[in-house]
Amino acid sequence: MDPVTSSVVIDRPREEVFEYLSDVANHPEFSDHYMTEVHLTREDTYGKGAGIRFRLHTPFNRFDWVDQTITDTEVPRRIVQRGRGGKFNRIRRVTVFELDQAGTTGTRVTLTTETQPRFPSDRLIEALGKGRVKRGQRKALKRLRSILEEGRERGRRATIAAGGARKPASQFRL
Repeated sequence: MDPVTSSVVIDRPREEVFEYLSDVANHPEFSDHYMTEVHLTREDTYGKGAGIRFRLHTPFNRFDWVDQTITDTEVPRRIVQRGRGGKFNRIRRVTVFELDQAGTTGTRVTLTTETQPRFPSDRLIEALGKGRVKRGQRKALKRLRSILEEGRERGRRATIAAGGARKPASQFRL
């Protein structure tokens, strides 16, 4: 799918916006309207290696789970998340947050999402969901602006999905 890009100007310092976006547990606060059932993929939620798993509901898509992990950061300018989704996780996904100075105290946040479908059927599903993703990103950035400028919290932070014992041998019985 061609890249989907949205941007907004936030009246906060770039370093503050970068710190907020580097913690993936904050992402559901501003994007829970189109990314649902968000769970962390590890305990550390900040910086490289931090990741989330979520459902991205788009039309005609039965395989709507997506995994994303922060793979690269340039403090305080850029955050790159890479992941996979779709049937058998065969659709690659790259999400980039770019932060630029806007005026003396503002920050322009540009969110770009690009997918690389593997088969024609995947390309069709991605094309049908492109409009929903674009609308979701635009609304997410507006909510991000209201959270950071006005101090309003709009949603919940992501948590780790409890799946049993943390250590493989802790359930072992003689």
